[in-house]
Amino acid sequence: MAQSAKRVGHHEAVLVVFAKAPVPGQVKTRLCPPLTHDEAATLHGSFVLDTLERTKLAREQLRLPFDRYLACAPSSSLPFFKIMEERHGVPLIEQSGDTLGARMHRGFSEMFDRGYRNVMIVGTDVPSLPLEHYAHALRLLTDHDLVLGPAVDGGYYLIGLTAPSPWLFEDIPWSTDRVLSLTRERAHQRGISTALLAPWRDVDTIDDLRALIESCALDNARPKSQRIFSSRTAGALELLAKRLRSRA
Repeated sequence: MAQSAKRVGHHEAVLVVFAKAPVPGQVKTRLCPPLTHDEAATLHGSFVLDTLERTKLAREQLRLPFDRYLACAPSSSLPFFKIMEERHGVPLIEQSGDTLGARMHRGFSEMFDRGYRNVMIVGTDVPSLPLEHYAHALRLLTDHDLVLGPAVDGGYYLIGLTAPSPWLFEDIPWSTDRVLSLTRERAHQRGISTALLAPWRDVDTIDDLRALIESCALDNARPKSQRIFSSRTAGALELLAKRLRSRA
């Protein structure tokens, strides 16, 4: 096996964080307006940081045995991703493919080629996802072929596999409310055992953002040691809440 295809750690499981660089006009565009493209990009960048911090916390606090990678778009050579690599100790890989499905399939294939047996992909739109969801996903992968974390909008925020399954990602209408149901239907047709995590709300629309702002406000009422949201994201959401009220 080529050196570039070796694992970075010694675990049999791996979690790949799929992230886009926070470039204004290229991320979270469904929030604009009422957000500006700069505001949306700043929020997205905070979500990427949250996801890296919380997946590291899951490994440390819950002693979860998985390695991590950051799958980068449009390029891992961008300074933002280089900073993430240095600051969070997470190796970078490229996202490649014309569709989200193609990029995920190639991400899974690369990890299986490196020798991992259980591979999970998570997005960066669920900054408040409980750490236990990662533990549950790992447990379910020990006796299921496919694990899905249903998003409230009909997609999924996490997917885990024990073997390459390209047909799960072909001809799927991405960014629609049919993604989860069609994926489960494909798995059923192939006789693939599937398990579901608890649903969670990702952040794609302004209604999702308002719900996250409300959730963060409740979180801020807890003692600091029990809070889920980072102070960085909490501050950003508080500022956005004020701006949204002024623009109403």
